[in-house]
Amino acid sequence: MEPQFTPLIDSLPSTVPFVGPEALERKRNRIFRARLGANENSFGPAPSVIAAMQENAADAWKYADPENFDLKQALAAHLGVAPGNVVVGEGVDTLLGLAVRQYVQQGTPVVTSLGAYPTFNFHVAGFGGRLVTVPYRDDREDLDALLDAVERENAPLVYFSNPDNPMGTWWAAADIERFIARLPTTTMLILDEAYGETAPASAMPPIDVSRPNVLRMRTFSKAYGLAGMRCGYAIGAERQILAFDKIRNHFGMNRLTQAAALAALKDQDYLTSVIARIIAGRDRIAQIAAGNGLRAIPSATNFVTIDCGRDGPFALSVLNALIERDVFVRKPMAPGLDRCIRVSVGLEHELDYFAEQLPLALASLA
Repeated sequence: MEPQFTPLIDSLPSTVPFVGPEALERKRNRIFRARLGANENSFGPAPSVIAAMQENAADAWKYADPENFDLKQALAAHLGVAPGNVVVGEGVDTLLGLAVRQYVQQGTPVVTSLGAYPTFNFHVAGFGGRLVTVPYRDDREDLDALLDAVERENAPLVYFSNPDNPMGTWWAAADIERFIARLPTTTMLILDEAYGETAPASAMPPIDVSRPNVLRMRTFSKAYGLAGMRCGYAIGAERQILAFDKIRNHFGMNRLTQAAALAALKDQDYLTSVIARIIAGRDRIAQIAAGNGLRAIPSATNFVTIDCGRDGPFALSVLNALIERDVFVRKPMAPGLDRCIRVSVGLEHELDYFAEQLPLALASLA
């Protein structure tokens, strides 16, 4: 006899949404020479951010402010909203789980795109929701099909990202605003804008916290270079934001992360310089792809999705051939998208190594 899991937990597979590069390195017993698969910002945080972490390191014995007061004040001022319109959490992944918990019970229909960010699906499954997925169209999330599914299922929750992960594509702000205007008022939209800083301004709708059925989520993991610190935030109407306080881990943030995020937000000059480097890196990856007879899909993120020109098994072979050559990349897995691999913008020497190894990987499959 032993303690029994709930039927829901018993029904779920033992899995994780992503296999980390560290796990692959342990399995291979060697490190990657080019870490280009996790959509991390290899350029790292600003020197001012590193200094802030060093300055606060001696206070690590203290719990962090459970209200995230200073960071919420700074974010609100940066965004032009009230502090009550912002909630801070341990990365967008944690905030997604909290949002799902608020709107999903066992059997609740939840609409997303087939092949979109899998961690969201992981949370929906964990609370017993029923995923309703629609395929991408022309390598973009299909806004019309998402709306049709919401109305057909009477779904209380719909998710999509703009710019998109895993394809890097995006919709213009006007298209997003039309989607929101057509959305039933009883359906909450989670608009994941983790890559918002690397997108063109034309992709980002003005923030409107008067709408109670829109939660916009952003992060310090990508453009700000703080993926390892785990800090994200959601923006929305005050009543909906206040609900996070009912269930969030109030001591989930740590003091170094709070200090780092505050310093990162202040150093917009460094952010601007990093975005320029990301854009240059996207161009370089596209050139490498074209030089090998492959097509890079235009991207507004810190990665580029490369169409390998055939089918999913071939793209998987390309990925594995690169991993054998110490180049860590990932790929979409959904039908139609799985013909691609996904390459993060990396440091110059990493992209040089990728440029050297890609033709060798392709030649090994000929």
